[in-house]
Amino acid sequence: MQDVTREAIGLPRDQRLSLARLLIELDEPGPDADVEAAWEAEIAARLLAVREGRVEGISYEQVLARVDRRLAQ
Repeated sequence: MQDVTREAIGLPRDQRLSLARLLIELDEPGPDADVEAAWEAEIAARLLAVREGRVEGISYEQVLARVDRRLAQ
């Protein structure tokens, strides 16, 4: 640990600040953590609904056709 600390102290100022920022961000969830967690939950719920047969997916071609129709309006 002392070797790492010594090496970190020897870095140029901008690199020390970048390293400090990285270490702080590793311990704290970012501001987008709630958004990411919400998306993960939504994806899991949608996959479960498809697997249980409660909803039916559509093909990529069908999605593109819908987009084309909407853009043509």
